[in-house]
Amino acid sequence: MRKFIVTIEGKSYEVGVEEVGAEQSTSVVKQTVAAPAPAQQPAAAAAPASGEKLLSPFPGLIKKFLVSEGDAVKKDQPVLVLEAMKMDNDITAPCDGKISFKTEVGRNVESNALLAVIG
Repeated sequence: MRKFIVTIEGKSYEVGVEEVGAEQSTSVVKQTVAAPAPAQQPAAAAAPASGEKLLSPFPGLIKKFLVSEGDAVKKDQPVLVLEAMKMDNDITAPCDGKISFKTEVGRNVESNALLAVIG
């Protein structure tokens, strides 16, 4: 029998696992409480600059940027193309300002992922 420690929702469990075909059958489950893992700090490069955040409205693939880093953009101007379910979607600026991208072309993003900051 091999013993493993499994953590589920912050609680650690010591579990004995029997190999297939082994002669003896015993299972051990012993609960131990582990200290919660410290929250991961975001990387300094990922920290948004001051300004309005442009978040992904849905999961998808960043297909291309329609403006360059640092360009001045106007409210409702398309700034990037997000592909979702084989459809290209223009993502627009939520306000006027200079754009600072926080993602890259070719990256898959989830809903509410930070795409850019406009300030």
